[in-house]
Amino acid sequence: MADTTADTVLMDLSDGLATITLNRPDAMNAMNTAAKVALRDALRAAADDTAVRAVLLTATGRAFCVGQDLREHVAKLTEARATKSGNALSTVKEHYNPIVRTITEMEKPVVAGVNGVAAGAGFGFALAADHRVVADTASFNTSFAGVALTADSGVSWTLPRLIGTGRAADLLLFPRSLSAQEAYELGIANKVVPAADLAKEALAVARALADGPTVAYAALKASLAYGAGRPLTESLEKEDELQTKAGMSEDHAIAVEAFLAKRAPKYLGR
Repeated sequence: MADTTADTVLMDLSDGLATITLNRPDAMNAMNTAAKVALRDALRAAADDTAVRAVLLTATGRAFCVGQDLREHVAKLTEARATKSGNALSTVKEHYNPIVRTITEMEKPVVAGVNGVAAGAGFGFALAADHRVVADTASFNTSFAGVALTADSGVSWTLPRLIGTGRAADLLLFPRSLSAQEAYELGIANKVVPAADLAKEALAVARALADGPTVAYAALKASLAYGAGRPLTESLEKEDELQTKAGMSEDHAIAVEAFLAKRAPKYLGR
């Protein structure tokens, strides 16, 4: 895997951990087309690379991601209205949907290291991750209704599952800034740490997952996603299917052997 994908998104692979960093700090990591393409492609590369066992998604500067680059959006909207052709919001289908699906569906855990404000699509990216480590100075905002748009980037699917439909509707209908502490109390943030410690703490969580039983983590992600919209009977059948796969993994044999020997397991990720 290449060390970088583009100046707007950086990627590094070290001992099974792919760190993907949004890198438009002067624009608060707003997503222009170049950034969206680079992020989409970096995530797909991480998902497809068998050497990657976990992903850390984070950002440079004072923001995690403030969502769509509105300067670019206004230009495309003006062009679409003038020509009466095209779709100024085709980016949802072309970029945001693939980004969120790749985060949620990849067979390895994704940690979001939220260093600053996460708004709109940036909020969606953080919500799509499996675990969120958040700086105490960070904040979250749905923001969509504030610019007369509806939810995208999976927010309508992820947010109600974390905090309930009523609270999700409130945040979407009445966008406001959520502090890191409030996000933690609502169940959005898994861990809040001092801003100066964010990089170290997020890396520690992601590293622990990269060293863990990758097949089991993939099965856990799949079972949670499957069970979110299925009745108990179907979910039990899915658990049986996934448990059979996990039970045949090398990591399960390693774990059982280590447990009996009273020592820590050293997983292989297969």
